[in-house]
Amino acid sequence: MSDLFHERIPDSYIDKVFETICAAPQHQFQILTKRAERLADFCGERSLPPNAWLGVSVESAKYVWRIEHLREIQAQVRFLSIEPLLEPVGQLDLRGIHWVIVGGESGWHARPVDPQWVREIREQCLRQRVPFFFKQWGGKRKGRNGRILDGRTWDEMPSVA
Repeated sequence: MSDLFHERIPDSYIDKVFETICAAPQHQFQILTKRAERLADFCGERSLPPNAWLGVSVESAKYVWRIEHLREIQAQVRFLSIEPLLEPVGQLDLRGIHWVIVGGESGWHARPVDPQWVREIREQCLRQRVPFFFKQWGGKRKGRNGRILDGRTWDEMPSVA
């Protein structure tokens, strides 16, 4: 996996990726980046196919600013990937955001996620009527930890016309 909006990826290459997305309208493509400024710059000059869902990573409060850049683009679905959730993210303004995904870090050196951090995000999503998807607790063996939050799975998805 790589970041399509990395500074070393030429715009011409990204344009070809979006041409491919246009040629496959039967599929939904989720494009996630940490480079929110380049995403907004690139997408501000182009019309986007409706099957391209665009999102930014917000792994901690330090990166909440990325949401403002995401809001600038005219994608049918704009989403946040709050994973790996490394600390509380605080209050989120979810205006114009269509979906929030949350998950803990996985792998041998995974840092633990506090269930209260996940609950705080879920409650904000519920209040602001944004679909919430809880992906995983994470850990060294993420499969053992599962994805149950407060007695249920959270598999909400954005509605697409």
